[in-house]
Amino acid sequence: MEKKRKAAAESGILILVVAAIFIAVNALSAFGGYKRYDTTQAKRHTLSTGSGRLLTSMKQNLHVDAYVTKGLPKLDAFTRDLRDLLQEYKASSGGKFDFTIIEAKNEEDKKAAKEAGLVEQPFGEASETDQQSAAVAMGFMGLVFKYGSEKDAIKFLPPDRTDGLEFWITNKIREIRDKGDEIKHKIGVLTGHDEIKLTEANLVPAQAGKPNIQQIITQNFPFYTFEDVDLKSGDSEIDESLDGLLITQPSKDLTEKELRRIDQFLMKGKTLAIIASAVNMKASDPSMRAELSTHGLEKLLAGYGIELRKDVVLDFGRSMRVLVPTQGGIGQARFPQILTVQEDPRFSGDEKLLDSSHPAFFRMQEVAFPYASSILTHPEKQPEAKMQVIARSTPRSVRQEGDTADLKPFQQWTPKGEWAQQIIAVDLEGGLKTAFPEGDKQGVEGPEKSVKSSRIFVIASSGFLTNPFARAGNGIDMSQFGGQFGGMPMGGDENILQLAGPYAQQALTNAILAFKNTLDVITGDTDLLAVSAKILSEPGLVYGDVSKPTFDPNETDEALKKHDDDSKSARKMTQMAIQWILIPGLPLLFVLYGVARWRMRNTRREHVSLA
Repeated sequence: MEKKRKAAAESGILILVVAAIFIAVNALSAFGGYKRYDTTQAKRHTLSTGSGRLLTSMKQNLHVDAYVTKGLPKLDAFTRDLRDLLQEYKASSGGKFDFTIIEAKNEEDKKAAKEAGLVEQPFGEASETDQQSAAVAMGFMGLVFKYGSEKDAIKFLPPDRTDGLEFWITNKIREIRDKGDEIKHKIGVLTGHDEIKLTEANLVPAQAGKPNIQQIITQNFPFYTFEDVDLKSGDSEIDESLDGLLITQPSKDLTEKELRRIDQFLMKGKTLAIIASAVNMKASDPSMRAELSTHGLEKLLAGYGIELRKDVVLDFGRSMRVLVPTQGGIGQARFPQILTVQEDPRFSGDEKLLDSSHPAFFRMQEVAFPYASSILTHPEKQPEAKMQVIARSTPRSVRQEGDTADLKPFQQWTPKGEWAQQIIAVDLEGGLKTAFPEGDKQGVEGPEKSVKSSRIFVIASSGFLTNPFARAGNGIDMSQFGGQFGGMPMGGDENILQLAGPYAQQALTNAILAFKNTLDVITGDTDLLAVSAKILSEPGLVYGDVSKPTFDPNETDEALKKHDDDSKSARKMTQMAIQWILIPGLPLLFVLYGVARWRMRNTRREHVSLA
């Protein structure tokens, strides 16, 4: 009995010591000793280095008034996360950032919030125990930024989610800093060749509205300015004040003199981004019959060691899939003319599908490439520059050549040609040699080598910045012919438009983000890419023991579907194994260890000798 009382006393003292340690640790955290560890791949709960550098680059101090509403568990948790994030901004700013948390309860605070543009609104939260009841609170959830004489606001922060919070805050800081410090980011956009315009309403079916990609960018990221560049058959020089030049899909040939003007611009240490292929698809054309032509771009790119080929890549290994209604219910349709390129660790080295470390596709898991053409690389032509392949098709791809290509959906595809991976996006950076070292200069003077590091970024996908189904299925826009037509599109193809919605849901967010990242590449401002990646969904687990798919050139669609099903089955088995190990497996292991220890102690007690 004496031993039992002594053991009980020792146990009680041990519990008190452990409790005291926990209390001391929590007390220290209140005085700045708190430390969080972020294990997410995108570092969602850690302020990005780029955000910190943005703050230290400011010439003036920035103050943020955070108007919050409390009283519900969801709102309290969001306020806590917001305060922690703002505290990280402050700690990384070198004294240039400060903030105030304001719970607007009195009329003076409410008036100040409304004058800043914030809107008072209800916040509701259902009861976890009683589904028939809910709590409602009225208030604000937004940020007011003050930088010198500049003032701006994020009018509403949805408390349901905190992912992407740093993205919107940092971009608003960048916007107000650029206004206050008079920083400009000017991107030239080539015109004059009937290009696919950034202002073309081709993202959603016409009845859903007329958004365009330039509108989305300028509304959310107003620090970018787009300026049309008309080369006027080569007689006009490209403005040197532009950060870079963007070329979207042309439908008319560029003259050699115009190509020399572009080369002249590059030799000044500028950036050229080309989002175009040999696949030319007319708008409002439901036949979706493409003309294959590179319109002279191949002459320019060949001089830099990038061979843009006159073809269309059809990928039967990982093509876009869309759920469509059928007579028997819901079916799944494949579209090999739209490549779905994913980051897949099973493909590495010269087989890598998507390089998610590249600035344009930073931390992206999947990107759609509609109407892609193949590229061959010749890095020996530019020995002082680094050439990087950043996107490839799967090995189950073929090239379709000729002058035209039938790319309409719902057709019976008959693949012809050699099965092989095809390069569809490349990046070239460094000291570039001119693409036109010989021949008649046609009055375009320039150095034989770039005066400083230049960059060429090529996405060989003519539909990359569009929703290909909306662009083909929408009727002709009649607003250009006057108000008597009511501004509504005439015609349109309902069968194609039914694919536009699913495509927008699957692909447009990543396409818009990739374009925003491309603008950062053009302007040389890639410091905030890690911030942009935080609006993407967290990637799933990678299962290394799921084998790399193999492709047989003679495989049918049924055999390919079986491969997909086998891969899904193997992934599911691995998921189940991990689930059983982590959920019941580890606790059971501790239980068995405890039982074993208990039996060992009992055995020792039974053999204790009092002699």
